[in-house]
Parts: sequence; structure tokens; C-alpha cells
Amino acid sequence: MESIGAFMAELSKRSPRQLLTPDEQLDKMFRSSLYLKQFQKENPDLTREDYLRSLSSVYTAVKEQYWCERCPGLAECPNLVKGHTTVLNRAHDTIVSAIAACDKQINHEEELRRRKLMRSYYVSEETLQASFEGLVIDGGNLASVDAAIQFCEKVGTGERVKGLYLHGPFGVGKSYIMGAIARELSERNVASLLVYVPDFIREMKDSISDQSYVGKLELLKEVPVLILDDIGAENLTPWVRDEILGVILNQRANNHLPTLFTSNYSLEELEEHLSISNGNRIERTKAARIMERIRHFVEVYEILRKNHRLES
Repeated sequence: MESIGAFMAELSKRSPRQLLTPDEQLDKMFRSSLYLKQFQKENPDLTREDYLRSLSSVYTAVKEQYWCERCPGLAECPNLVKGHTTVLNRAHDTIVSAIAACDKQINHEEELRRRKLMRSYYVSEETLQASFEGLVIDGGNLASVDAAIQFCEKVGTGERVKGLYLHGPFGVGKSYIMGAIARELSERNVASLLVYVPDFIREMKDSISDQSYVGKLELLKEVPVLILDDIGAENLTPWVRDEILGVILNQRANNHLPTLFTSNYSLEELEEHLSISNGNRIERTKAARIMERIRHFVEVYEILRKNHRLES
């Protein structure tokens, strides 16, 4: 069979006087294009005249299908509409063309849709790409992964559901599980926000002067599912505890919106962390008030595994 690439190259080299006649072009496309052969097989009643009347559409479809078979990637797509290809259809005895998105474009649009539902602040790309399929499950995280899957199945059903509190040493996969939850929720059309707490708190402090932190807080208070990654690792101040964490958790608890946490601290250790105030003063009552908005609204799971970062 004649190469469609050779046919394209031949057309590009010919001068106007050397251009193929319409009949010659059609013959060469029938010899070289598997796509056109398949279309002809599916429409055996179409005549040669039908193809000649729509030669421009046929040529465009053959050319773009050629590039799709040798796809250079979405960013380098040479077709007229990037990420799309011209396909042939028929309307009665007339051959017509239409633009259709390719698989890469469809996947790209799906990823954009996911990202809109799966927003994040300061979260690593590894966490954002996490999935339950990519999890290594063993005795150390089996219960937490099972709880994570059950959480995803219940959210969005109208049933009130508790959040999760995953704690354990560094590198045991707490954040990865949360990333998998966020991805699964996006596929179920449930919006989530995944926040790396230490960097987010730093941004909040930098926003005090212009009060821009107020608008950022609204999103955390209202998003259907909030995931606070590495709580307890932030540089704590009374303002952070009472005006940031306290305000967020209080409103979410009042509105029955689930909040999920990861931490190196157990709940008891987190309460100790939250009780420290300026000048090393201990404010146990204020810490206890925050913990009331965590302890009674989460299921707690400890993950005890080897540090996979050290292993890798």
C-alpha cells in the first residue's frame, strides 16, 4: 500500500502546473489511507462522484487522521483545531465532515475538570496525582485506606459523614491517601480542597496587612470537603489557632461539612501543640475548644509503616 506520508510529501512539492487532478488525488488517497478505506467499507453505496464532490473534506480528514496516527502530542498537534481531528460522516448521499476531540484532548479536559473540583494550596504534584489504584496496601494502612474508600462512597449521598484523622510518623503515606481521596471525589463530582497547612498559615500571616486572608478563609469554610495536610507542623500563634483554625473548624462543624486531617501528632499530642501560646504560656481551654471541633467529627486512624521516602 502506498504511504500516506509519501502522498502528502508529493503534494507539497508539486508546483501548480504539476498538481494532481481530482481523480488522481482521490485514487492516491484510497491507496494510501486506511481511514478512507474503512470509511468506504462502512459506506459501500457511496459512488466515486460522491467522493469527488466532497474532495476537500475528504482530503482534510485523510491528512488529519494521518497526523493523529503519528501524534506528536497535544501541545504540538498540527491539525487545524488543536486536540481535534476532522472525521467523515454522511448526510444521505453527501459526504460531510465534522470536528471531533481526540482521546488526548478528552483526557486533558477531564484532567482540567478534576483539577477544578480538586483544588489545592501548596500540595506536591505527587499527592495531586495520587490514586487508590496506586496505593501500596499492607497491614499498616489497611484500615485507613478502607475508611478512606468508605468516606468517598458516602460523601455526596446526603448522609452525614465524619471526616478522617490520619496520624503517624513521617513518610508513611498519609498525604498520599488524602490525595487519592481528593481524586476519587473529583471523579464523583464532589469538590474538595487539599491544603498543606504550614505553607498556607504562612500565607495567611503575610496577608494580614491587606486583609486578603479573609477571602481565602471563606473558601476553606465552605468547600464541601476540606483536607488539612500536616496540621501541627505550622508555626502556631494565638491568632492562627483562634482566628484561622478555630473559625474554619467551627463553621464547618456547624454546617456539617467534613474535614479530614493528616498529622504527625495523635489527638492528645495535637491538643498539647495547640495549647502553647506566646511566651510559652499554656492555654488549655482554648486548645480544648479547637479539639472539640476535631475530636467529635473525625474517625481516627494511626498509620504505622516504614518511611517510604527513606526506602526510595
